Amino acid sequence: MNEPLYLYCFLIFIAAGWVKGVTGMGLPTVAMGLLGTVMPLAEAAALLVIPSLVTNLWQLFSGPFLQEVLRRLWLMMMFIVIGTVVGSFMLVSIPPLWAGVGLGVALIIYASYALCRPAMHVSAWLERRLSPVMGLVTGFVTGATGVFVMPAVPWLQSLRFGRDELVQALGLSFTVSTIALAAGLYLHDAFHVRQLSLSGMAIIPALLGMWLGQKIRARIGLRLFRLCFLLFLTVLGLEMISRPLLA
Repeated sequence: MNEPLYLYCFLIFIAAGWVKGVTGMGLPTVAMGLLGTVMPLAEAAALLVIPSLVTNLWQLFSGPFLQEVLRRLWLMMMFIVIGTVVGSFMLVSIPPLWAGVGLGVALIIYASYALCRPAMHVSAWLERRLSPVMGLVTGFVTGATGVFVMPAVPWLQSLRFGRDELVQALGLSFTVSTIALAAGLYLHDAFHVRQLSLSGMAIIPALLGMWLGQKIRARIGLRLFRLCFLLFLTVLGLEMISRPLLA
């Protein structure tokens, strides 16, 4: 990468870490959306592996509910791995322009859901039967777009976790998705050892952004910030969808 691109990536990871520091999530979503404007999505996903893994492991081990979360979600996590490895074939084989369209659609769907915030509650009976399906779909979307949030986030939010349990459940889902995506990219020859150094360097701006976000979380209106963030994702998604029309 040339020097301006290094600087751009540095700023992207600060911004993505900042969003995660304020809201508790969003680093991969923001980073993939912005990196996808300057590089193929497979390269962006490879660059995201280590900062995403480090920040999500931090979130996963941030509370005392890991054993309970694993007990409830192990089957969903297994199917996330399967779906991600299968779906990653699309990320490396589809032309970058159309892969960007897929990412744009995923960003818009997620932002639309989060803006509407429909209240959903899933019974234990339904949870046992649909968790593998949700895991498989989440994995496929992760593998195809590099974004981990749909439908995992709304599904986990519907399972009646406590607040701290939900934070760890999301950390588990994102951690498993990151590892599975790295494995899928490696199997399809799209993730190489030499990329680890670049991905590792991205930890610094990501953690710096998270620290800044956590510092200012109490000083800004979270509702307004969240609205602006989701509208930004929508505009970014629309821009990515429009590229084939403008090419």
